[in-house]
Amino acid sequence: MNSTPRLTWEAITLKLHNPFRLSTGVSTTRRAYWIRLTDDEGWGEGTIPPYYNVKDDDMKSFWDNASQQKIPFPDDPSEISSWIGQEGPAPARAALDLALHDRIGKKLNLPLYELLGLPKPAPVSTAFTISISSLEEMAQMAADRPQYPIIKLKLGSDDDIGRVAAVRSARPDVKLYVDANAGWSPDEAVKLAAALAPYHIEMIEQPVPGEDIEGLGYVQKHTDIPIVADESVQSIDDIEELAKAGVQGINLKLMKIGGLAPAMQMLRRGRELGLKIMLGCMAETSLGVTAMAHLSAWADWIDLDAPLLISNDPFEGINYDDAQISLPDRFGIGVEIRK
Repeated sequence: MNSTPRLTWEAITLKLHNPFRLSTGVSTTRRAYWIRLTDDEGWGEGTIPPYYNVKDDDMKSFWDNASQQKIPFPDDPSEISSWIGQEGPAPARAALDLALHDRIGKKLNLPLYELLGLPKPAPVSTAFTISISSLEEMAQMAADRPQYPIIKLKLGSDDDIGRVAAVRSARPDVKLYVDANAGWSPDEAVKLAAALAPYHIEMIEQPVPGEDIEGLGYVQKHTDIPIVADESVQSIDDIEELAKAGVQGINLKLMKIGGLAPAMQMLRRGRELGLKIMLGCMAETSLGVTAMAHLSAWADWIDLDAPLLISNDPFEGINYDDAQISLPDRFGIGVEIRK
């Protein structure tokens, strides 16, 4: 742990219930950082998968520099972006952004959604994620979880269609999302989208590499299944380009875009452009996921299941009634230490 008068951060190793295999590799743990302002005025989280190539030392350096600022913490959410600035890794900015929003919400006795001027989210169902495994194992995982009406399948390996077919056979009732994590080429994605159509897929998330926005648009032009950009969405400019390309949806994640302030800007602009909005998360704790859940009244799709995938979540926040999520009745983000 590194300590300063204004800000502390602590590394937490999150343990996943099952190995999490994507097109980019497999992991059993994830490194998270818990950010605490002076006297626990506000908490934040900085967590990012290894394939984003963000160095821990760069995040720590950002927090160290932020802790040396002599300017008082902002007391208005509209001042948070300028206080943080645009330099530094996105998850490091996100952690500080969350902590500053949490602080203001607690000072004003307001839950985060009210602080942001959003409607109170009604309970809503989240997708449950099944990572890449054998056909039999993925189908069994789906069959063993009848309480989840929405399942997201990680693809981007061999026999992706077989995996979807096996899960659809095991769960003919379920809504299916698929996420290739940039694992296909545009031409492969077009062929696979056509092959997936008989399985009644609700969306295809990030079928091609993140930098290939034109490729996302190309895939969308060849399928009626909504194409949802994830790794391609890291700034407001990306949203403008994705809308021009004709993509139907965007997946916002606090850790890749720098926190709540940019999320609100991107959410509003995405809606203005007619894009469908998905709220997602990394393999992170209830701290980050609860913060994102405060935005869910404005979302079309919810994918906030990370705490269900982690065996040692240190926080209590977002409530799960099987697949249905709801917010805690507390001010700020609303997270406490798990007892």
